[in-house]
Amino acid sequence: MQDTSEPLLVLTPGLGAVATTFIAGVEAVRRGISSPIGSLTQLQTIRLGPRSAERNPLIKDFLPLADLDQLVMEAWDPIPENALQAARRARVLDSSDLDPVAEFLAEIRPLPAVFDQNYVRRLEGTNVKKLERKREQAEALREDIRNLKAKHRTSRAVMIWCGSTEIHLEPSTCHQDLDAFEEGLDRNDPAISPSQLYAYAAIQEGVPYANGAPNLSADFPALEDLARQKTVPIAGKDFKTGQTLLKTVLAPAFKARMLGIDGWFSTNILGNRDGAVLDDPDSFRSKEVSKSGVLDTILQPELYPDLFANLYHKVRINYYPPRGDEKEGWDNIDIFGWLGYKMQIKVDFLCRDSILAAPLVLDLALLLDLAQRCGESGIQEWLSFFFKSPQVYPSHVAEHDLFIQHFRLKNTLRRLGGAEVVTHLAEDPPGS
Repeated sequence: MQDTSEPLLVLTPGLGAVATTFIAGVEAVRRGISSPIGSLTQLQTIRLGPRSAERNPLIKDFLPLADLDQLVMEAWDPIPENALQAARRARVLDSSDLDPVAEFLAEIRPLPAVFDQNYVRRLEGTNVKKLERKREQAEALREDIRNLKAKHRTSRAVMIWCGSTEIHLEPSTCHQDLDAFEEGLDRNDPAISPSQLYAYAAIQEGVPYANGAPNLSADFPALEDLARQKTVPIAGKDFKTGQTLLKTVLAPAFKARMLGIDGWFSTNILGNRDGAVLDDPDSFRSKEVSKSGVLDTILQPELYPDLFANLYHKVRINYYPPRGDEKEGWDNIDIFGWLGYKMQIKVDFLCRDSILAAPLVLDLALLLDLAQRCGESGIQEWLSFFFKSPQVYPSHVAEHDLFIQHFRLKNTLRRLGGAEVVTHLAEDPPGS
């Protein structure tokens, strides 16, 4: 395993609500004025061996993860505000939480971004690279990565996309292999979006990449193959935070109890930059696809047609500026039970999107760095736990059940740490 004494450079395309909440939170934890609530790597234990052995170390004590003091953060953003200004504008954290780390945040200034308003129509920015050709843009990002590594005197880096949701794109001819993708760079193919340029640059520079948005970013053959060739772990996509998190908890319960579902209506209101971006129908389409695919995979209506084949699933997102980052998700679930009798469940989740996403950024940064040091490469399906739309190999079916995802995540951590994986047979009954 590679040396862990160097700093770990965390690169975020996007210095908005999610990234600044992550950065401010990490610094607050490092100063001992807050706790990393929501972070699996920092607070969760992992069972080793049978329960009777009572070996339950913290994950961070069991595995050689980067220490929080080793993290250094850099970002790109089309808006030139420093992290403190961006955090105040995002209005996620109160001044009482920002003031103690204000000087630290003010020192983080975003590099000019690769940005094209054709892909994020509701966002404008002046802090952009003045380059016309996509090949030039990709090479400029690669140079940024090399310069930032040199600045922080490290060879260790990870990139987590924290930028806005781009318009919905389907894989095109240029996405089928690396030669086609690089030809697409040279001819400025419109099927290649800015997030794909960041993913390409990261992988070419040996930097693990995770996509926190529903964009088509690294989830196509050209970059998946490149990641394997370069021994770079990748994962995605779309952070699993509010409404979808609850779906991946509730749907497995209905399936486990063999309760049928007639319909599931979901709507959201939010007013942050993400809400403004998603007010564009083409950007919303990216999010809709990410959020809508969860139930079919969990419920398997082809196996249980009497229970789930006629399920009507509707997802809506509504931009409502007064709400800011304090998103509200409403779900109405029409279920039926014994003898077909109807019942309803209504969920009103008043959540804070960036508060739920920030610890995911931390966990993904630490776990992708660990995976690379352990020699893992390509798609990391065991990180599906963190995403609405998990990236998997073409022959595999994405797993959306949160509890199965969690079990697989922990067993992979056991394997990476040299411990035995756990199964339901780990505790044999007396006398067996």
